[in-house]
Amino acid sequence: MRLDDEEMSDNVEKRTGGGMRNIGIGGGIGGIIILVLALLFKQNPQQVMQAVQQAQGPQQGTEKVEKLTKENASTYEVMASKVLRSTERVWKQEFQEDNKTYQVPGMVLFEQGTTSGCGFAESAMGPFYCPADEKVYLDVTFFDELEQKFGVKGDFSKAYVIAHEVGHHVQHLLGISTKMQAMRSRLSEKDYNKLSVMLELQADFLAGVWANRANKIKPFLDPGDIASGLNAASAVGDDRLQKAATGQVVPDAFTHGTSEQRMFWFKKGFESGDVKQGDTGIGLGNW
Repeated sequence: MRLDDEEMSDNVEKRTGGGMRNIGIGGGIGGIIILVLALLFKQNPQQVMQAVQQAQGPQQGTEKVEKLTKENASTYEVMASKVLRSTERVWKQEFQEDNKTYQVPGMVLFEQGTTSGCGFAESAMGPFYCPADEKVYLDVTFFDELEQKFGVKGDFSKAYVIAHEVGHHVQHLLGISTKMQAMRSRLSEKDYNKLSVMLELQADFLAGVWANRANKIKPFLDPGDIASGLNAASAVGDDRLQKAATGQVVPDAFTHGTSEQRMFWFKKGFESGDVKQGDTGIGLGNW
């Protein structure tokens, strides 16, 4: 992946010294395992995470917040900022072609823990998008987690993760995720999980659309990049994560889709480059 000619986004914050609440297990993948276990035992994952955080008490330390620049950014952070800039360009153009206005999301790069509009964020939760403040939250050490525990290598695998979270921002702007949340109280946990899978697979599809469109606007892909993205999609499939965490696979507890499903929808998005082909069963909102 060649990003040397790409600009850094103006919408990235760097936060340091925020501290963390000790959950007692490692980084991003550990948080995913917590969610898997919660689903297996019929508990609300968000409530489980909040209960663990509250038990640990308030965060420690004074957080420093600054705009990310070339001078204060690590290699990973520069890459993340450039990928965000690329998504801004692609989705602004896509929305304009459909007579819509794209409101760019922010990105927060933090270490260990920080505060988000959706509550306390920490490395153990992995990357996520918060619709309340329209920001992507990412501790870039998550990328080390992918490499060390799942053998997922290559810069494009990291770009896929960011593009997937930006895909959730696109869904937010189109009203898709809001519609889904409104249905939550009327559905059983099993049925809501099915909707969650559809939402996540659509975000994978949108990540693929971004890669297609970005490469046409400003070619940046190298041979093997898409395979790297597919490998990342496979690594975070529910079936693979459940198997690693518990030794068993429980389809009713899936919230993101299987490895095969995630690869399929990312690949479909990349090969088509057409947002209108991304209805995974949850609709396309007001597109």
